[in-house]
Amino acid sequence: MDEAQLRDLIPGVLAALVHRGADFITAEDAVQEALVKAVETWPNTPPDDPKGWLITTAWHRFLDLVRSDTARRNREDRLSAEPPPGPSSSTDDTLQLYFLCAHPSLTPSSAVALTLRAVGGLTTRQIAQAYFVPEATMAQRISRAKRTVGAARFDRPGDLHTVLRVLYLVFNEGYTGDVDLAVEAIRLTRQLTAATDDPEVSGLLALFLLHHARRTARTRPDGSLVSLSEQDRGLWERDLIAEGVAVLQAALARDRLGEYQAQAAIAALHADAQTVEETDWVQIVEWYDELVRLTDSPIVRLNRAVAVGEADGPQAGLAALAQLDPTLPRYPAAAAYLHERSGDIATAARLYTEAATHAQNLAERNHLTLQAAVLRQRLSSGAC
Repeated sequence: MDEAQLRDLIPGVLAALVHRGADFITAEDAVQEALVKAVETWPNTPPDDPKGWLITTAWHRFLDLVRSDTARRNREDRLSAEPPPGPSSSTDDTLQLYFLCAHPSLTPSSAVALTLRAVGGLTTRQIAQAYFVPEATMAQRISRAKRTVGAARFDRPGDLHTVLRVLYLVFNEGYTGDVDLAVEAIRLTRQLTAATDDPEVSGLLALFLLHHARRTARTRPDGSLVSLSEQDRGLWERDLIAEGVAVLQAALARDRLGEYQAQAAIAALHADAQTVEETDWVQIVEWYDELVRLTDSPIVRLNRAVAVGEADGPQAGLAALAQLDPTLPRYPAAAAYLHERSGDIATAARLYTEAATHAQNLAERNHLTLQAAVLRQRLSSGAC
């Protein structure tokens, strides 16, 4: 059993302990220690029932931890009668675990960290590396999050939208350190898809698959960004695209449209085009209209303006953009692109430079700076 398969068992094991009366904080520690023991012993003596083995081992460790805690001695009699070993959690238990980790009182960063630790099975060190913070800092963040949700009722209905937003944040972190968070988000969303029949969960999985299929083509060997129009589409992973489209079609067939399905539909239209020229921008604008209706998000409206510029011409895109707040993130970059498409190179170069000062990461800043430099070179050489 590889590491990913082992981590797939964690939600059910943790849920089983909580249902047996374990508090979340101690149960999570016990499960982590059981995983360490599994890694050490399974290569030589693999169990017939891996999940049952983990539940039994984690429960024994939980009892040890409780008995050694003076403040909890009064609970020892209640916990000493061990339930029968073996799997006892259900799919609904896994779903409740997601809800618990996306508790509304947690900050988004804490919810992501707790989900990666408790549901994803990543170590504190791995999560700290992924977020470029000291391990001690991440340990404190996770400990605070566990204390926050420690007293929460396990059977209380949760907000699925919050869970999906946490997974969306995990995916957007991408590859950092020795943990590929994009792959981890896909793995966790597959779990959640099996735990609920909500088509929005499938929509999120489809969105992840379709975006991840283009990952190799997004950057050059030196780490610089490659725009969608310049990407080598031969590098796109067609098997992931096919899976993403199939998952999306099944979700759309249920006629309960949500924002992640609409986003996935836009990604599917991009993935379906064999060349930039074949992109169905008219249909993409129609999906953005649906997304605006669902979310009324200014960022969605900004992306729609760029799509309008492709479908109906850059002037139409600039007109749509003019209706939005110019302080929006990436507004200068969108305006620069549309001005470049309209032939106003001087304005585009100025806006690319402005956009670079607001870039969210080094790769994006370098990309925008390079765009501005290329246009200035064109101006100085009289090539415009």
